[in-house]
Amino acid sequence: MLGLVNYAPEPMSVELRELPTPSIGPNDVLLHVKAVGVCGSDLHMFYGTPSWRVNYPVVLGHEFGGVIVEAGADVQHFRIGDRVVSETPAWLDTSTPFFRTGRYNIDPDRQGFGNMVDGAMAAYVRVPERCLHRVPDGVAFEHAALTEPCCVAYNATCLNSTIRPGDNVAILGPGPIGILCAMFAQMAGANPVVMIGTPGDAKRLAVAERYATHCLTGGPEEAKDLVRTLGDGYGCDLVIDAAGVSATLSLAIDLVRPGGQITKVGWGPQPHNASLDPLVQKAITLQGSFSHNWPMWERILAMLATGQIDLGPILNLVAPLSDWRRAFDAMHSGSIVKAVLIP
Repeated sequence: MLGLVNYAPEPMSVELRELPTPSIGPNDVLLHVKAVGVCGSDLHMFYGTPSWRVNYPVVLGHEFGGVIVEAGADVQHFRIGDRVVSETPAWLDTSTPFFRTGRYNIDPDRQGFGNMVDGAMAAYVRVPERCLHRVPDGVAFEHAALTEPCCVAYNATCLNSTIRPGDNVAILGPGPIGILCAMFAQMAGANPVVMIGTPGDAKRLAVAERYATHCLTGGPEEAKDLVRTLGDGYGCDLVIDAAGVSATLSLAIDLVRPGGQITKVGWGPQPHNASLDPLVQKAITLQGSFSHNWPMWERILAMLATGQIDLGPILNLVAPLSDWRRAFDAMHSGSIVKAVLIP
C-alpha cells in the first residue's frame, strides 16, 4: 500500500512510499481508510517545525475514518463492515489515573497517530478498538474525518471555556480550529464574536464571516480599538487563542476584560518574552485546552448527524492521496480552510 511518510526532521522530508499492510493484534481492527484530514500539525511536520515528539519515520494523519476490514479475536463491539472514526491516542497506559478518570487526552506519555505511531495517510491503518466510534448513517466520510478538529474546538470553546448568551468573544487565528471555535461560540450564544487574522487570511476570513460578527486584519491596534466599542468597553469576556504563535498571548491579555478568560488552544513554541503582570492585575483566568476524549466524540458525531454542524463551508478541498502536496500547499497559503485526502 502507499503511505505518506515523514521520514526525517529536516524540512520537506515527506514522501509517498510503498509500505506493507499493517498487521493487527487481538484488540485491534484493520481500517480501510476512506478519508483523512490535513491538520496544521501535518504542515508543521512537513516544514520541519513541530514542537512535539516525532518517531521518525512515521505515516502522517490523525483525522480519519474508514471501514473495518479485519477485527482482532478480542474485539467485542465492532465488526467487519462497520463505518467508524478513530480518536487520536494510538497508545495509552490504561493503568494511569488519566485513563481511569477519562482524561487520557492529557496523559503526558500518550502516543498519537501520525507523530509517534503510524497514522492514516495510507490505504490501511491499525486502530485499537478503544479508539473507535461509529459514523452515523448519512454522514459522509469526508465530514466524519473532521470529527477530530471539531472535538478540539468544542473542548476549547464549550468545555474549557464558559460562554453565556451575549458574551463578547474574540478568537485569534482564522485557521480550521479558530473558525470552528467561532462556530461553537456562536452556537453557545456569544454575540459579538470577533475573529482576528492577518491580511493573508482574507479567504479564510470570508468563511469565518458565517460565524463571526466582526473579522479583522488590521493588527493589534485595530482589534483593541474595536473591543473598546463593544459592550461596556472593558474588553472581551473570553479570548480564544487559536493562533500558532506565542506572541498572540500578549494580544489576548490586552483584549480580555478584568476577570475574564483566555483559553489557549493554538501551539506556539516561541518564548513569550513579555511580562505576565497584567494577567495578575486583571485577575484573568488562563486555561490551556488540549485534545479530547470519548464523550466529546459522541457529542460531535451526534451533531453532525442532526445537521447542527455544517462542515460544507470549511471543507474546501477533497483530493486523492497522490495529490497531497497540492492540499498541503493550499492550506499553508491560506487559500483554503481545510483539505481532506482520499487514500
